[in-house]
Amino acid sequence: MSGVRCLMSAYVVVLAGFGVVVLLTAWLPMVLRQLPLSLPIFCVALGALIFAFPDLPGIMPHPNEELAVVEHLSEFVVIISLMGAGLKIDRPFGWKRWRLTWRLLGIAMPLTILGLVWLGENLLGLSLAAAVLLAGALAPTDPVLASDVQVGPPMDREEDEVRFTLTSEAGLNDGLAFPFVLLAIAIADETSETSVAAWIAYAIVWKIVAGIGMGYLVGRALGWLTFHLPNRAKLSRTGAGFVALGITCVAYGLTEMVRGYGFLAVFVAALALRATEPGHDYHQKLHDFAEELERLMMMVLLVLLGGAMTGGGLLAALTWQAAAFGLLALFVVRPLAGWIGLIGTDPPPGEKAAISFFGIRGIGSIYYLAYALQHGTFGNVPLLWSTTGFIILVSIVLHGITVTPTMRRLDLRRKLVERKAARA
Repeated sequence: MSGVRCLMSAYVVVLAGFGVVVLLTAWLPMVLRQLPLSLPIFCVALGALIFAFPDLPGIMPHPNEELAVVEHLSEFVVIISLMGAGLKIDRPFGWKRWRLTWRLLGIAMPLTILGLVWLGENLLGLSLAAAVLLAGALAPTDPVLASDVQVGPPMDREEDEVRFTLTSEAGLNDGLAFPFVLLAIAIADETSETSVAAWIAYAIVWKIVAGIGMGYLVGRALGWLTFHLPNRAKLSRTGAGFVALGITCVAYGLTEMVRGYGFLAVFVAALALRATEPGHDYHQKLHDFAEELERLMMMVLLVLLGGAMTGGGLLAALTWQAAAFGLLALFVVRPLAGWIGLIGTDPPPGEKAAISFFGIRGIGSIYYLAYALQHGTFGNVPLLWSTTGFIILVSIVLHGITVTPTMRRLDLRRKLVERKAARA
């Protein structure tokens, strides 16, 4: 009987806590809008504070104890975020129009991975497999936590190069990081006979092509169902924003069935859908629902992340070498790789610096780590979790505090340049 009471007590506490998170999801963005703080900072701090109390009903486990739950929860938040990011973008897809994005994906991201692998082996003493895994997990910028530096809602007309490049990069590089996670799993499996050619053919060529192809087909097909059917049958007539959730799950699920990259497919599906009747008001409803669901799930996950740091021992294995690795990753490796990738492009130095610096790490890194640890055997697992948790924490605080004043300064400078050009 006492066990039932304890279970009921824990359930009631969790239910009440979830209600508080839902209310804060609606209220906090208005309060924090004018402050040098972000919603993720508050969520992590709230979770850390709540689960720091030892008498709280229930125990916050270490993420490594619940890998399947961590993987699927973070996976869901990421795909919802990718759908929202794709629906935001007004700029038509193209090689020249997206040139900065291709630079970051083709130059900056591989350089980041190489730099992190070298640091992982030489600074943290990791095996090659563990170093590649850590680098692959930390290489992609996060679409969930980067909302403050992303473009505005559909047809917002606020799509400058900094916001557009960071939004499109976050949408595409999650899928492109997966080949290196799969490479780490292959390296860790000493019995694996996977060759470099086989890895390239499957993990890079097939899975990327399948992700892009399936995403495009799903996006175009559902775009036709939404906008081009006879008037009575159009999905857009329902006015229901939750259709975005269905599109997300269909694109992700079908792509994973054919062994493609689901993350990539969701973003491409959103772009393809957005390109169908780009001026239609229904895109705004789809985006608004995706954004609200993303914000709610993000807050829940970040509260749990904060709780894992204080109540689950997430940072227990953190060493000074791991802290140095994290700081070098955020302050040196990513900014330097981004700057090199943007050499020879048009944006002024201030905008290049912002694009290179605001490569926030977050929920995607958690997903990749949880996924890989279920499919391969790696050494120094607590160190991998502590290093990743530390980088996410520093990234949330660092970027959360600096993004608002930085973007305001860039916007002001851009407007001044435009006024001078108009007078000339």
